[in-house]
Amino acid sequence: MLFKDVAEYYGKLEGISSRLEMIDVLTEMLSKVKKNEIRKLIYFTQGVLAPPFEGVEIGIAEKLVSEAIARASGHTKEEVFAAYKKAGDMGTAAEQIAEKSKLRRMNSHKYELVEVFDTMHKIALSSGSGSQDTKIRLMSELLAASNPIEARYVARFAIGTLRLGLGDATILEALSKTATGDRKLKSELENAYNLCSDLGEVGEVLFTDGVKGIEHFKVTLFKPIRPALAERLPTAEEILEKMHGRAAVETKYDGFRVQVHVDKKSRHVEIFSRRLEKVTHMFPEIVKAALEELDVKSAIFDGEALAYNDVTEEYYPFQETIQRKRKHGIEEKSAELPLHVFAFDLMLLDGEDYMTKPYEQRRKKLEQIVKKDGIVRLSDLLITTKPKELEKYFETAITSGLEGIVAKDLTSTYVAGARKFAWIKMKRSYKGELSDTVDLVIIGYYLGRGQRAEFKFGGLLCASYNQKTDMFESVSRLGTGFSEKQMTELQKALDKTKTKSKPARVASMMEPDFWVTPKYVVTIRADEITRSPMHMCGLEKLPDGTEVGYALRFPRLVSDGIRSDKSVEEATTTKEIIEMFRQQKKTKLEER
Repeated sequence: MLFKDVAEYYGKLEGISSRLEMIDVLTEMLSKVKKNEIRKLIYFTQGVLAPPFEGVEIGIAEKLVSEAIARASGHTKEEVFAAYKKAGDMGTAAEQIAEKSKLRRMNSHKYELVEVFDTMHKIALSSGSGSQDTKIRLMSELLAASNPIEARYVARFAIGTLRLGLGDATILEALSKTATGDRKLKSELENAYNLCSDLGEVGEVLFTDGVKGIEHFKVTLFKPIRPALAERLPTAEEILEKMHGRAAVETKYDGFRVQVHVDKKSRHVEIFSRRLEKVTHMFPEIVKAALEELDVKSAIFDGEALAYNDVTEEYYPFQETIQRKRKHGIEEKSAELPLHVFAFDLMLLDGEDYMTKPYEQRRKKLEQIVKKDGIVRLSDLLITTKPKELEKYFETAITSGLEGIVAKDLTSTYVAGARKFAWIKMKRSYKGELSDTVDLVIIGYYLGRGQRAEFKFGGLLCASYNQKTDMFESVSRLGTGFSEKQMTELQKALDKTKTKSKPARVASMMEPDFWVTPKYVVTIRADEITRSPMHMCGLEKLPDGTEVGYALRFPRLVSDGIRSDKSVEEATTTKEIIEMFRQQKKTKLEER
């Protein structure tokens, strides 16, 4: 497939605001691709060179792309940078420069999609002496052969901002429609994706082996499983009622969620974050412990890594643990602040799939393979049928400095990549506030006004995630809780994802000064959830004909800034916001 045709489809996608129309355009594009191209087309459309766990990033600086555009067009670097500053988008600048190139097109070669992808891959892997010149040369060769619309997407892909506004769910639905003519295969495709975390692989298997290939996906060592997520309920009584009167209850650790894959025969260990990124280098003591302490040949288990003092039995806050997310000084930090990983679930053991087994069986097996006092240890656990016992366990967790508890259905399988009532969390509450924080997606930002006029940043427009529609629905305008440092950092990050118009996956009646591509998550606390005609979270028509959604009252930022450990699809859902509103109303009635 010619890259020119791919770029033209991307141009169509960028101009569409309807998600259903986007699926139709994607389906048309996918129907024209060959089997040996599908994996690379999906990756390119996602704006990546490989799934997150492979750690291959294009990572070309804007300065290098500017130089490549200049070399390909005969313009000066200053002219290119001026066009970029004016357009606010490197892709648009590349397109405009290509339209008025001072050079005859020296390279008349019409690049195939695979050739463009492979060149980008070479650029990403180029390192060492002379690598900067190599990157610029390869980029300029691509741009020299590109027409204006091709140049737009070559430049954007290079700096990691493709701006198509596509989510994984939209691509899955388009794959289903390509294979079957409708979207009925989406759940099977999603299940395969949950097991391998590689959308390119899912597409390739579908195109090569058909529906049967998708149905035979299995959990595999060193391919991370998309993590199970918890619903939330505010009381012990409701939790036990939801779990048919009996539940396993674990403490909710305020650490760094990890998925550990270990194969003792090859002495290979990999550790993945909740965002499925490879973070093995961060936890050398966990790698060593997985090989030496576990009574297994091979395994995949879920856990929470955090700093813990064995002498004082003190859990350190998340801020201490997250310091490990660095490139240098890991060994020194490991000695200064050793971590433990508290294992709480088992997905694979010695080649046998444990995800399909009930939690009670998974836990018993976990207890057999994990030592009591090692670096890897078991999460605390209570199995109970009594609300008061559950409540006491919750209070003990809070006084120990932990976030709360997670209750688990003893009969449930491991539900990968989904938020189900198989797991239910209950966290600490604060008088006069919501019983929990919410993680929201930034969809826009406002300029500073009044006392903040000296800052370019003044506040955020945030959204919940609607899983059914794969849309981000506005729920809060956030203007408090920022330090000057946070305002500067947010402005810098968001400027890279600014868009001229509202992204296709965003639903909002409010209009910020700048829209941004949904990419970042922030944690917010508020006094309560209210009904609002200004926001589209859970928007519905009332009997009197008015339309109202849900909004946060007196929201403020409580995290250190952007939640780098969470993807936008892991944000608080619209369904959760509505449920929290109902629980809030119920609590107020009980207090009267």
